[in-house]
Amino acid sequence: MKLVLATGNKGKLREFRQMCEDEVTAFSELLGTLDIVEDGITFAQNALIKARTIYEKLGDDFLVISDDSGISLPVLDGAPGIYSARYAGEEASDKENLYKLIEVLREKGLKSTPAYYTAAIAIVSRYGEYVVHGWMHGDVIDAPRGDKGFGYDPIFIPKGFDKTLGELDADVKAEISHRSKALALAKPIIRMLKNKS
Repeated sequence: MKLVLATGNKGKLREFRQMCEDEVTAFSELLGTLDIVEDGITFAQNALIKARTIYEKLGDDFLVISDDSGISLPVLDGAPGIYSARYAGEEASDKENLYKLIEVLREKGLKSTPAYYTAAIAIVSRYGEYVVHGWMHGDVIDAPRGDKGFGYDPIFIPKGFDKTLGELDADVKAEISHRSKALALAKPIIRMLKNKS
């Protein structure tokens, strides 16, 4: 079974390829561009929507993995949450989303506040559907630092660190990230499913 990632996000694809020993193909390489409506109310629901959509188009010979992830701030009642990728609007860039969150922090007079990342990874194949989660806790700050990573990484300082994800090396981030924690749980499931085929 060929492993396909249901994302158009280049940053996520790069992270998955770094973390997976298997060859991961982006769905766009097989299907071109595709607009998937993510209308779930949780990260898990949105991850499943993406994985199911791609799986239905590709068929039984594929194992589709999808990630839905984002950052949540308790002080904002969990926002941006599932809207992290479109916090500043439907067509917003990573940078626009980042600066919208910084603007909200500054409006509230916050230099720093607790936050956490959530990653839900859905796995869909002919053998069924699975979802696993990973989290990374820390704080967000009101000024970006570093140009590594993507999304909100330049303002997120993981617990136990004094640097943002934008300043930390990729191998450090790969060890502590919400996505790597979820992927650690997904890998045995992927292995089991591939062994069945």
